[in-house]
Amino acid sequence: MVHVTTKIDRADPAVVKGLAAFSAATIHEAQGRKGALDPTIKPIDRDTHFCGPAFTVVCHPRDNIMLQVAISYAQPGDVLVVASGGQAAGQFGDVLANACVARGIAALVTDGGVRDTREIRELGFPVFSRFVAIQGTVKESLGPVNQPLVIGGQLVRPGDVVKGDCDGVVVVAREAAADAVEACRAREEAEAGYIRRYRDGETPLTVSGLTAVLAAKGLTTDVEELR
Repeated sequence: MVHVTTKIDRADPAVVKGLAAFSAATIHEAQGRKGALDPTIKPIDRDTHFCGPAFTVVCHPRDNIMLQVAISYAQPGDVLVVASGGQAAGQFGDVLANACVARGIAALVTDGGVRDTREIRELGFPVFSRFVAIQGTVKESLGPVNQPLVIGGQLVRPGDVVKGDCDGVVVVAREAAADAVEACRAREEAEAGYIRRYRDGETPLTVSGLTAVLAAKGLTTDVEELR
């Protein structure tokens, strides 16, 4: 017997909103270069982005019955995170995308395939997948809902925060999300300072403090000093 878990602990909505203000790359760097899903999982529309708590589901390869179960129980703002064995089959299309929009689901992330991408783009629903594939799926095999899973090389637990944009997808552990917001703010402030220094005429070597590092490694140039 497979039990569907519907009640999960989600990150504070204010914290999710705070993380949503930052790019996936900034979040990844700010939390110690952790959480980035494999870059083969890409948006079907680079103009879409999302941030929300993970609602996890495992589908058998070329089978989407449990994805339909997950859509039926996910709450508004949730991100469907679907592990399906990395198979190139169209387990999700425009009909299910409309179901997601009607239920207020924020996005779908899958290591499987999707189809009807033109219609999904027109709908404006964020979808990140490993494949675009037209091969159909069956509705046969049960699987876990809202249990920890691995997707794109990362562990994702129900309620963890997932952010996706044109550069990729990153996951933040629910209990670390508030600290990640502060780390992102600090990183963006530091980067704004770097940009000001570049505009004032400094080079990446001085701004990043690389002059001494490169000299110690034996790098030389045909000017008097590295600058």
